[in-house]
Amino acid sequence: MMTGPFTALSFAILLGSASAQIPKSTAPPVPRPSRESQQPQPAQPQPAQPQSAQPQPPTTQQTTDSPSTQPQAPRISSAPISADYRLVPGDKLRVEVYKDAQLSQSLQIRPDGKITLPLLGDVAAAGKTPTELRDTLTTSLREYITNPVVTVIVVETTPGTVFIMGEVNKPGAQAVNGPISILQVLAMAGGFKDFAHTKDIRVLRKSSTGIRQIEFNYNEAIKGNGAPLLLEAGDTVIVP
Repeated sequence: MMTGPFTALSFAILLGSASAQIPKSTAPPVPRPSRESQQPQPAQPQPAQPQSAQPQPPTTQQTTDSPSTQPQAPRISSAPISADYRLVPGDKLRVEVYKDAQLSQSLQIRPDGKITLPLLGDVAAAGKTPTELRDTLTTSLREYITNPVVTVIVVETTPGTVFIMGEVNKPGAQAVNGPISILQVLAMAGGFKDFAHTKDIRVLRKSSTGIRQIEFNYNEAIKGNGAPLLLEAGDTVIVP
């Protein structure tokens, strides 16, 4: 009987045709990781987040001028001088002749007590007051200029020296700067010795006419009698 084999064969043919119509899977193969991809990659920097700018208050800078940038006032005189101040070697002067720039000079009194000016040459200055020196220069310039107008300015004074000798505890030279009384100089000399004649003290002073002698009574001075005696640079105090 042929029904059994025919049926089995027909079923096999139908099964084969059905399996041929089913499409095969087309999924791509999974790639294998390479050695380069297995190495750790450096972290990528993250973009900075924009921040809202806060307004900053304006800063004020305080500037302080240094002493070197400060305008310096010119030095006029080391100490105020009196009208009867006597010039000494080393003093710095400014001689102004009105409307004559060549005769106007800045000078310093030399150790010999003189200054040098155009036309006049050497002129004695030490021992004179600025007024006396002005009058001397004015008189001398009249030979060259009609009605000269001269001004003498003491720009800088030199500390003077007075000398004290005799019956005092510390005789010798005393540096002075400006007017000083004889009582102050005697105190700087340490006072008197036991047998000093304080009534007969003498002061020797140089002047344009020579050496002048001034008598001083210490006993009367400490009582307030009479005007105080002011010494000048170059004076010599003698205590017998």
